[in-house]
Amino acid sequence: MSTIAVPTPLPSPAADAESLRNAMQGWGTDEKALIEILGRRSAAQRAEIRRAYASVYKESLLTRLDSELSSHFQKAMILLTTDPAERDAKLVREALGRRGDDRDAWVLIEASCANTPDHLIAVRRAYRSLFGCSLEEDVAASSAFQQPLRMLLVSLVRSYRCAEEGVDVDLASQEATQLAEAIWRKKQPHAGEVLRIVSTRSKSQLAATFQCYKKEHGSDIEQDINNCSSQFARMLKIAVWCLTSPQKHFAEAIRYSILGLGTDEDVLTRAIVSRADVDMKNIKEEYKVRFKTTVTKDVVGDCSGYYLDILLALVGSED
Repeated sequence: MSTIAVPTPLPSPAADAESLRNAMQGWGTDEKALIEILGRRSAAQRAEIRRAYASVYKESLLTRLDSELSSHFQKAMILLTTDPAERDAKLVREALGRRGDDRDAWVLIEASCANTPDHLIAVRRAYRSLFGCSLEEDVAASSAFQQPLRMLLVSLVRSYRCAEEGVDVDLASQEATQLAEAIWRKKQPHAGEVLRIVSTRSKSQLAATFQCYKKEHGSDIEQDINNCSSQFARMLKIAVWCLTSPQKHFAEAIRYSILGLGTDEDVLTRAIVSRADVDMKNIKEEYKVRFKTTVTKDVVGDCSGYYLDILLALVGSED
């Protein structure tokens, strides 16, 4: 569930555009006003504001935010204001240009698995529009990720999953057995049947398959994947989480970003910005159960300034 606190009554997109313009005029920028507006609107409402701003002021709101803001606050506000599919397309492009560590693979898995099948189609379209090439082909040609991980990522980004909720119970049992044979018995999570099942079945069908796996083989599939020590196995587990329980992955991602001596602002910003409209409430609940503390408390302990303010606005209140 979303944690965006939309005000009532809601100003019109034109009024919000004017308020944003006023906040970025003159000698200084009113960052608090930007947070109050953009941090308290849904993705659809932000899209209407972008269009109204461009129509009235003949410039891109994103371009103006880029010129007025700086550092981690700038990136958070731009990611928040960007169309979600375009945002994911740009994040994937950046990840493909880096070294291919676990955090880069997370970006591709989140974009392809953590949202609806229609969102992935929109990401592919946005990628082609922005960069003039195919997302699938770029992942397949990338030197950032080695095989067999690259094969998994290609399978995920090219997937056309059914969005229907129907489940074939017999198929779930059959494919649970196939998964157990590859992952539990042979310790081969990269087997072709594993890739086929994870990259093609609907989320509801996968959930049923994983339930059968536990019932028939006595352990959760992610536990058995953990026993196959490799980067591929780690990323397969993230894909399983994002497909069936995305709050698990994003709770772990937020925790990871704030542990240690420094903060990984890229991971933290992406997790909170991308999920505020989707399921941040579920993530907060998972975080509290898993880590015995709250997202708010940990973010406050690691961040500051306007960057902290926008993150807290998106995380929302906690009991």
